[in-house]
Amino acid sequence: MRTAIPLTVLATALACSLVSAPAHARARVFVASYGNDANPCTFLSPCRNFQAAVNAVDAGGEVTAIDSAGFGPIDIVKAVTITSPDGVEAGVVPVAGGNAIDINASPSDAIVLRGLTLNGSGIGFNGINFNTGASLTITNCVVQNFVHTAGPGTGNGILIEPTSGPMNFAITNTIISNNGEIGIFYIPASNSVGNGVIDHVVATGNIYGFNVEAPLNGPKGFVAISNSVFSNNVQDGIFDENGVLSIDNVTISGNSNAGIQAVGTTQVLLGRSVIAGNVTGILTDPLSTFTYKDNRINLNGTDVSGTLDTQFVLQ
Repeated sequence: MRTAIPLTVLATALACSLVSAPAHARARVFVASYGNDANPCTFLSPCRNFQAAVNAVDAGGEVTAIDSAGFGPIDIVKAVTITSPDGVEAGVVPVAGGNAIDINASPSDAIVLRGLTLNGSGIGFNGINFNTGASLTITNCVVQNFVHTAGPGTGNGILIEPTSGPMNFAITNTIISNNGEIGIFYIPASNSVGNGVIDHVVATGNIYGFNVEAPLNGPKGFVAISNSVFSNNVQDGIFDENGVLSIDNVTISGNSNAGIQAVGTTQVLLGRSVIAGNVTGILTDPLSTFTYKDNRINLNGTDVSGTLDTQFVLQ
């Protein structure tokens, strides 16, 4: 739970941190509702929008929102942390037909997004669109109301579609809701497979909660999903095509198609989870879904369509 802290305390702490920094250092820059993009983005002279601050900060540096406001869409091409402190709501709203955040960084760059509210407002196409970079960390964020059009690749809260090089991602303590296509969409290319973590995430009111579409052949990577909720989505809570997932202590309920749908060369390891109130609880190809027999798969229209494999229980 994010708790508010007095702005005076934040100001004192940040001002003190600036005293010890060299005058030329741009490792930390700031935005504020009263800022101006012609400013140097210091704490005393903040910029107005995230893009101006991202352009000004050193690679690997941090951009911090001082107060609550909308700070505009962002195009990220280097390692950076973009954050807001507890009690501050830093909004990111895209232009019509655009994305809130586009990431086209270098293969070694780590991107961190913390404490942001991304709202498509029914006009933006994707919340976070990740194309290139080494890693993406998203925590304490809200991603909602992005719209799907007739074209591909729109209406996603978080679209992770690395085009080259291995990449890892972690999404924690985040709500992804009411998007016109997929809450979290992971599409690794055959040469860019990495590992993912989804923990304490709520995906609700989307068409699909979480989709992974991995290459048919070659390395799959691994996505660990834990302590999360995928509920009340229009199609599936979780859809896995050719990917490898572990699902632990997860609730998947009220989805209008399947709670979990596993197709192709998928492997889903399922434990300690509740799958209830879906049209179909689990829809699986043979040898795709492995249960540790400690789940509660009940009260669905059809609990299981296909076969759950228990061969891993003795391991």
